Amino acid sequence: MAHALDDLQILDFSRVLAGPLATMVLGDLGATVVKVERPGTGDDTRAWGPPYDDAGQATYFQSVNRNKESVVLDLRAPAGVQRARELAAGADVVVENFRPGVMAGLGLDEPALRAANPGLVYCSITGFGPGAGAVLPGYDLLVQAVGGLMSITGDPDGAPQKVGVALVDVITGLFAAVGILAALRHRERTGEGQRVEVDLLSALLAALVNQGSAFTLAGAVAGRMGNGHPSIAPYELFAAADGDLVIAVGTDRQFAALCDTVGRPELAGDARFATNDARVAHRAELREALEAALAARPAGDWADALTAVRVPAGRVNDIAGAFALAGELGLEPIVDVPRPDGTSARLTRSPIGLSRTPVSYRAAPPPLPQEAPAAT
Repeated sequence: MAHALDDLQILDFSRVLAGPLATMVLGDLGATVVKVERPGTGDDTRAWGPPYDDAGQATYFQSVNRNKESVVLDLRAPAGVQRARELAAGADVVVENFRPGVMAGLGLDEPALRAANPGLVYCSITGFGPGAGAVLPGYDLLVQAVGGLMSITGDPDGAPQKVGVALVDVITGLFAAVGILAALRHRERTGEGQRVEVDLLSALLAALVNQGSAFTLAGAVAGRMGNGHPSIAPYELFAAADGDLVIAVGTDRQFAALCDTVGRPELAGDARFATNDARVAHRAELREALEAALAARPAGDWADALTAVRVPAGRVNDIAGAFALAGELGLEPIVDVPRPDGTSARLTRSPIGLSRTPVSYRAAPPPLPQEAPAAT
């Protein structure tokens, strides 16, 4: 079966998460991805465990490296650099996330590679851009801190909190994939390659969406609200008889249905709660009234009852519960991806659905080759 990017050749110098995720997304769509790794250790995340899978590989590495081939090159040696240049000469896309200046020092920067391959799309992913931020280390936790995300995450009376996954890296990798595809579309029309630049800090600021525009347009600097929403109520976590329940009301109709379902229809007509603006202004009183009603039944019962009247509500799943829910809904969240030894790796399915050129799962993340190939 044809895939959208069957004819695309990608040379991937990136490590850890943002770059490897971007190239895996393109690999899932059919691109051939050759991953360049260091002798002996390979990608840093090969050692980021536990947990490890049944083949002894770190599950972190497995998460973003399927549909790739691996080649070991010592970029400190002339032969390794020469082999990298040869591979780049035949590539459509090069992706790297070294510190600014590293690839230039190796003679593998965009101008050097473009001289032999004018149509090359060269994607550089950095922590803080190539300017004054070039000296800063691009770690997801650091960017969550200095980029404002931790300041709006966590309990109002507690410490700032990071998100439970390296979300900035994930967002950056997705932006990088979009940028690469846009550059390839331009090349189709003009024959011109170009440079794609994405940095973690800019990607995070873009991903702040409404919290970012609240500052840029209104000068409002958000703080931590726990599970509350700055602009909508009720839209947070509530205590039911046996545990936590999320209710996410976005319209007055949903609010009226919520009030009817919990046995407090009069709340919908209360001037303090009749509109969203009023509910936001009186969220503490609204929360108290709703939790008094929700205490009568278990969270699962409320979730079922509210869902039946089209009010968004649900229990808080752990990760196992989340995968189970996706399975119950027919979303098939896990795919078995073949390994060279005939076994398979159970990995998370791509969320992209294409009716004509579907995602493919051709190869599990590769083991690290033992020897670097000689230059030709």
